[in-house]
Amino acid sequence: MKYRLVIFDFDGTLANSFPWLTNIIDKLAEKFQFRPIHQSEHRLLRNYDATKLLKHLGLPLWKAPLIGSHMRKQMAEDIHSIPMFEGVENLLQKLAYNKIKMAIVSSNSVENIRQVLGQELMSLISQFECGVSIFGKGPKLRKVLSTSGISKRDSIYIGDEIRDIDAANHIGISSGAVSWGYNTVESLLARHPSELFSSIEDLATKILASDSINN
Repeated sequence: MKYRLVIFDFDGTLANSFPWLTNIIDKLAEKFQFRPIHQSEHRLLRNYDATKLLKHLGLPLWKAPLIGSHMRKQMAEDIHSIPMFEGVENLLQKLAYNKIKMAIVSSNSVENIRQVLGQELMSLISQFECGVSIFGKGPKLRKVLSTSGISKRDSIYIGDEIRDIDAANHIGISSGAVSWGYNTVESLLARHPSELFSSIEDLATKILASDSINN
């Protein structure tokens, strides 16, 4: 196989939580006193990395953990409205069947992820590093690598945000960008991901492809 370890982001990659976020963003802005986001800005802001987005919103970095904690609690209350993307169940089952180790590194909580994926799919994932800070994915990816015993060259981190690609590139593992999440394809490609996935089916095909270099 091309990769022996596949690490997933969760929101925007496996779970379609962006519509939920757009529904609560005004309440978040009011509660945490940052600049409200007008609907007409959504496309523009999806091209911004996390640093540029925080600056645009007038949101100091120290507030980010507070907002993250609040969002996890709010999502737990609304979890029935957070679906998996179509095809994710089959994808995870197919990777497990082919003996590819999987992990999740996410800002979300393990319990929220469990509620969305269900226990059967959760059992296919070998490691969870959750509640990650906005710029804290790199150390968590290193922890997953260390625990798995799988080399960097055989590992990939797949996400929907610029910070996911940056974190993977920074620690020297392959990076995978999905086209169906938060950041635009154009903004993700500007970070030079190792792989671009246009659909869940495309992701499965590329992950399971044979690779003479890795085999």
